[in-house]
Amino acid sequence: MNIRDMRPLRPPRASDHPPPPAPPAARLRIGFLLLDKFTLAAFSGLIDVLRLAADHGGRSRKLHASWTVMSLDGQPRRSSCGILVTPNGDLMDPANFDYLAVCGGNDYLNDALPESLLAYLRRAAASGVRLLGICTGTFAIARAGLVGPRRVCVHWNVLDAFKQRFPKVQAGVERLFIDEGDLITCAGSTAAIDLGLYLVARHCGRDKAQQAMRHMMLQHMRPAEMPQPHFYAEIGPHLDVRVQQAAQFIEQRLDNPPPVAAIARYVGVSPRQLERLFAVSLGQSPAAFQRGLRLDYARWLILNSKRSLTDIAMGAGFADSAHLSRDFKTAFGETPRSLRRNASAGRADAGNPG
Repeated sequence: MNIRDMRPLRPPRASDHPPPPAPPAARLRIGFLLLDKFTLAAFSGLIDVLRLAADHGGRSRKLHASWTVMSLDGQPRRSSCGILVTPNGDLMDPANFDYLAVCGGNDYLNDALPESLLAYLRRAAASGVRLLGICTGTFAIARAGLVGPRRVCVHWNVLDAFKQRFPKVQAGVERLFIDEGDLITCAGSTAAIDLGLYLVARHCGRDKAQQAMRHMMLQHMRPAEMPQPHFYAEIGPHLDVRVQQAAQFIEQRLDNPPPVAAIARYVGVSPRQLERLFAVSLGQSPAAFQRGLRLDYARWLILNSKRSLTDIAMGAGFADSAHLSRDFKTAFGETPRSLRRNASAGRADAGNPG
């Protein structure tokens, strides 16, 4: 044996092996800016879509998408349900992101937002970073003067408040979210999931969006143009507050219509007084107002779901499908069955031009 072969082996040096290649940069980078009393469902829904699309098996590595959570001072922010969320840090250079998601919630009536916050939003927009108005985060974007001629989407429950504060801004509730190119605004709640899937499909591919959707046990991705399931009358904030409260109580119980006496007790008046208030404010009785909302709800379900007519009738507070059909034809001039059939035929014709 050669004596050289008996020399102890030296430990391997780092230079003996090249370092592993750096992981590719994420194709979708979103910075989340949490406002006071932000809505947890909208924030968590959007960020979880990114997490599930970013890696295989839900392992949460930021491979295909990345997310960073920020607050104005880097301190925890309390959500509208009271849960504290600790961000990654203070406001970062917006150029690090493709999108800046402004997550609002129950603080939307605050007209005194810090100027440093508004300045950051303006800086992001000036840097070419696309803005996402999540839930009432659109209020802050409008407050910063960044909407201009664009149309924005807000949740139906805050439409009146938004119009009061920003009367020159075109706001609507007819969609789940609206993409204006450099500004995307979302109604919030579960619509933030649909927005997240939309962005993942755009930047990371439809297969990644499908991957996230399967993890979240969703059946399909709702398109942006799908209308918000809102069923309320735009009665306006100038009307008697008791009429407004009664309308909200009715909206929340469309599947189990409360009697007029229960509505009256809710707002603290007698049934007869409630009848008078509705007659003066809306020109109709509480029962007629309630029936109109229920019929609108049934019509929306007929056009936007595959539920049976019996199921729709029960969900809209009717005794059975025959009861729904009678009232529906009186209100709309056709039966629920004919409406669904004609709508299906119209979609088929649109899909087969010429």
